[in-house]
Amino acid sequence: MPFHRPLKNSDSRSSMSSGVDAIVQAEKLLQIALMLPCAAVVGWLIGSWADKHFHQTWIAIAGIVFGAVSGLVYVIRMALTAERGTRNETSAQNGSSDGLDDSQK
Repeated sequence: MPFHRPLKNSDSRSSMSSGVDAIVQAEKLLQIALMLPCAAVVGWLIGSWADKHFHQTWIAIAGIVFGAVSGLVYVIRMALTAERGTRNETSAQNGSSDGLDDSQK
């Protein structure tokens, strides 16, 4: 059986890689911060269009509420995903991982 050298340890990342990781993390946090107001504005615009189209006055308010709720749900899901990823990275760096990923548990 031929001998295969093991792959290099992925913990020894270069400073360039850690800089890119920091930018990616900042982009995720910026996306979380902008999602709620954008969802509310889109709901307001769609509701305002529906108000004019159906000659009503309450649909814009319902659009704002629907946009805010849907944006809040998405923000919570993104925050939980980001926190879970941070927790996994921290445990992997500390060596406290049991070697199994989430699909194997």
